[in-house]
Amino acid sequence: MAGFSWYLSEGFQVIIEKSKEAKCSLKDVQLRFLCPDDLEEVRSLCRDWFPIEYPQSWYEDITSSDRFFALAAVHKSEIIGLIVAEIKPYLKLNAEDRGILSRWFASKDTLVAYILSLGVARSFRRSGVATMLLEVLINHLSGPMPQPPHEHRVKAIFLHVLTTNTEAILFYEHRRFRLHSFLPYYYSIKGRCKDGFTYVYYVNGGHAPWGLYDYVKFVARAAWRGGGLYPWLWGKLRTALTIAWHRYPRLPNRRFIVPEKVY
Repeated sequence: MAGFSWYLSEGFQVIIEKSKEAKCSLKDVQLRFLCPDDLEEVRSLCRDWFPIEYPQSWYEDITSSDRFFALAAVHKSEIIGLIVAEIKPYLKLNAEDRGILSRWFASKDTLVAYILSLGVARSFRRSGVATMLLEVLINHLSGPMPQPPHEHRVKAIFLHVLTTNTEAILFYEHRRFRLHSFLPYYYSIKGRCKDGFTYVYYVNGGHAPWGLYDYVKFVARAAWRGGGLYPWLWGKLRTALTIAWHRYPRLPNRRFIVPEKVY
């Protein structure tokens, strides 16, 4: 799988659980993209990892279509971990996800990456496999070498997670993902509604919508880089005065006639 495209889908949770001891070394783990022969194995793993039943078409897509970044961690010819992500335009996000980026990025060229699934086999958890899969995705999207077709246009990587999935939440927070929003009744699992969170990791200069504190911090940082607050303010004031001077030219000189006195 060499290319990437976009595919609209629903949010799925991430499974990260504790394991008493590491079952393998990362040196023994190989990474590769999924292929059609992996379909049955992936379906069996996902049924064990996730409480949501994926449709058959989803397994067919992630194992045979280039519309997904579907990467597997393999140990002794067996898949022990999996990450599936989707890259799509920011303007095509659902309403609940539209606010993850500042309005400055609201253009057709801005892309985001949505992590649909990240799971590791129970006996291999806490071995660094999930971290390795996640780092490969992040480096692919924001590494020093632009990767076609997105070429550093991805400004955020985000996901949804159950509010009760404490291990997954801690996993992402330790890797600098930031809590963005609370999603009441976002999931429907076995006929019951469950709440969710949205977590975001910003890349390639992307950032969340700014508040007052962010604007103050930006001004202070710009002033500091400019040699201090007063030189920075004076430079801004001088620029404004120059613009005003050229925009509003002086009126031409006029001769005023003083009326003669009348006796």
